[in-house]
Amino acid sequence: MSIAAETTRAGTPEFPLTAHGKTLPAERVGWLTPTDSAIGLDAIRRRYLDDGYVWLKGLLPRANVIDFRRWVLEHLAMTGLVEPGSDLSLGIASTTAFDRSLADRRLMSLVRSAAYEGFCAQPSLTCFMDDFLQGISYLHKRKIMRFVQPDTPTATPAHYDLVYLRGGTSRLVTAWIPIGDIPTEMGGLVYLEGSHTLGIRMEAEFQAASGDLSPQERISAYNRHMAEGGWISKDLPDMAERFDTRWLAADYEAGDVVLHSPYMIHASTANQDRSRRLRLSTDIRYQNVDDEIDIRWSNHWSLGDML
Repeated sequence: MSIAAETTRAGTPEFPLTAHGKTLPAERVGWLTPTDSAIGLDAIRRRYLDDGYVWLKGLLPRANVIDFRRWVLEHLAMTGLVEPGSDLSLGIASTTAFDRSLADRRLMSLVRSAAYEGFCAQPSLTCFMDDFLQGISYLHKRKIMRFVQPDTPTATPAHYDLVYLRGGTSRLVTAWIPIGDIPTEMGGLVYLEGSHTLGIRMEAEFQAASGDLSPQERISAYNRHMAEGGWISKDLPDMAERFDTRWLAADYEAGDVVLHSPYMIHASTANQDRSRRLRLSTDIRYQNVDDEIDIRWSNHWSLGDML
C-alpha cells in the first residue's frame, strides 16, 4: 500500500537510522504524520502550528518531480557521480570516484538555472504558499539543492533554520522537497518531535545573551555564542535522550512537500540505500512579501557563503 494512503505508521524503520557514526535507538524514533492537502488550509495551518511541521502528500505532480530528477542527474552525470548506463531517474551512484570539485561547480550552475527556478516556482506550490501565508508569498532567491551519495558519512547536524535567517522576519516557512522517492534508509530529514517550542526557547536565550554582540554578529550563525556552524548538535541520540523525545522519520515520495517552522529542530541521517540511489532534495524558504526580508538571502546560494 502506498504511504499516501496511510494515516499512521507503527513500529520503527526497518533499517536502523545513523548519523555521524551513531545509531538512533528504536525507542527514540517515530514517524511523521502525513497530511492530505484536501483537508483544507485551516486544518493544515492548525497542524503546522501544533506540530511545527506539515508533511503534505502528493502536493506536486509526481511525474514533474521525476522528470526534474532525471534532468538534474543528467547534468551531474558528467562528473562521474552517476553509474554509467543506468536509468537517470533512479540516480544510481557510481561505484568509482567522481570529480567532487566539478560536481560542486555544476550544482552551483544548476541552482541558477531557469529550469530549477521553474521547479521551485511551479504553480501548484506557489498558489498553495500564497494561500498558506494569507498573502503574496515571497520565495527567497537563495535556494539550496543537495545530493548525498550512499555509504558516505554525510548527514546534516541538528539545527533550526532561523539561526541562518535572523536578518529579517521570523515568520518564515521552509519547504523541503524530496526530488524523487526518499525512503528512511536513504536518510531524508528527521524532525525532533515537539521541538518548535524548544527552538523558540533556545532563540530567546541566545537573544538575551547577545547584548555584547554587534548588530552584524547578532544575526550571524557563526558568532561566538553559537556552536560551530550554527548547529545544535551532531549527536542525535543524545538530543533525543536529553529532551526526552523522538526523532520523527518518513518514507518520502516524489511529489511530497514538507513545510516546517523556522524554530523546528531537524537533521538528516546517512544514506544507507542498498540499491545505491543518490538522495536528491531541495530546501527553499518562503515568507509574506510584506514582511522584512533578510538581505543576505537575496543572492544565489554559493558554497562557502556562510549561511
